[in-house]
Amino acid sequence: MKALRWHGLKDLRLENIEEPIALPGKVKIKVEWCGICGSDLHEYTAGPIFIPEGAPHPITGEKAPIVMGHEFSGKVVEVGVGVTKVNVGDRVVVEPIYSCGKCDACKGGYYNLCSTMGFLGLAGGGGGFSEYVAAEEYMVHKIPESVSYEQGALVEPSAVALHAVRQSKLKVGDKAVVFGAGPIGLLVIEALKASGASEIYAVELSEERKKKATELGAIVIDPKEYDVVEEIHKRTNGGADVAYEVTGVPPVLTQALNSTKVGGELMIVSIFEKEASIKPNNIVMMERTIKGIIGYRNVFPAVISLMDQGYFSAEKLVTKRIKLDDVIEEGFEALLKEKNHVKILVKA
Repeated sequence: MKALRWHGLKDLRLENIEEPIALPGKVKIKVEWCGICGSDLHEYTAGPIFIPEGAPHPITGEKAPIVMGHEFSGKVVEVGVGVTKVNVGDRVVVEPIYSCGKCDACKGGYYNLCSTMGFLGLAGGGGGFSEYVAAEEYMVHKIPESVSYEQGALVEPSAVALHAVRQSKLKVGDKAVVFGAGPIGLLVIEALKASGASEIYAVELSEERKKKATELGAIVIDPKEYDVVEEIHKRTNGGADVAYEVTGVPPVLTQALNSTKVGGELMIVSIFEKEASIKPNNIVMMERTIKGIIGYRNVFPAVISLMDQGYFSAEKLVTKRIKLDDVIEEGFEALLKEKNHVKILVKA
């Protein structure tokens, strides 16, 4: 089968590899759509970050080259011995987190914080940029007919967004600001709407992404036109209750922190490639809090339910659809060159 594999920095190759089989406890899926994630792009331009290179991953036992892609949907075509959760023909998405089940985090239920955590599509085990994937049964979630396969490819990134909002101190009626209206930032806006935020601000430079944020109901602030911190404090009468940093750009971290009110909270949702400095007194003197999140846990069913109600719309968020044959030039390279894209989906 065709599959996109990461071999090294700026070295992605579309290759023919052996088609997986449904071993005991596994579910073989015909991939329908797979989204290109910011994490995938980071691996392409600055990796390896999560991809094991040199030594194999402790859970998967695999190392580069590995098949990429962890935001995907598809149809079950085969089930291994012992699988009872799904049947052939079921429409599914995959929650791609590997965890050991033995470390303190896993024992406490925080499987996304596992000391050896990895992602299918980044740590091995196959990936969504291929024709077929054989995933562990516990990773597989059924989707209803009301949720399209395209929509299904957005469940994983939507889970990141919903987890970020759930883990924050946001309450119904609170005011929030999202720094960065890329794919995850836009999904955070959707999650904030579903969670009852009364005012949602989005800080963004890209015209296309500003337009998308506005369509989703956010009040857009362009940092080229305003002193962002000053403007947010003015419009919210004292600062946002919670700010969500979704850019990974070091100077933005300070802006996001300072945009919150007395006792406010900064949620760091992005992955940073470089160190970012902050002034501790901006936390201490305002009794603010900073919290980071990685991935998600126990949230896929809620995301699928919200999608059934119309949230996290693929029609509003997908800006390009391509074939697997074109994934490098029309996908990864396009995202680097064309900053107007929100989410690119790849058809297997």
